[in-house]
Amino acid sequence: MALVTRNHPKLTLEGAKAVLAAAERRATEIGVPMNIAVVDDGGHLLAFSRMDGAKLSSVRIAIVKAHSSAIRRKPSGPSMGSDGKPDTLLSVALAVGSGAKQTPIRGGLPLLVDGEIVGAIGASNGTEDEDTDVSRAGAAALEKA
Repeated sequence: MALVTRNHPKLTLEGAKAVLAAAERRATEIGVPMNIAVVDDGGHLLAFSRMDGAKLSSVRIAIVKAHSSAIRRKPSGPSMGSDGKPDTLLSVALAVGSGAKQTPIRGGLPLLVDGEIVGAIGASNGTEDEDTDVSRAGAAALEKA
């Protein structure tokens, strides 16, 4: 029986900046300035960007999307019930019960290296589809690592 694990990839500041830069490029391409947060695997902020024109009200939302994705180990979004449909009550309960550190709003994605989650990215200021698109572009930057 192993008492510890070793050799787990960790997201560096340089890696977080590369993710952030890729997400910013995508936001510029689609013409939607974004607030973009990159966190480590524990949900702690590593890098953040508030692009010119991004709403101040979306700053915290981007950070929460990234944090939620990192700690839940899956994309941010609504919680699903046993019937496979969004469970609004459970989604709200998780947000309230976590002190607003989880969100049912889409736009946060885990960052994977060699199949392991090393962090997450969250984007906010557009539609949920635009936010997810920008986060996806940022996450793709690690696929080259």
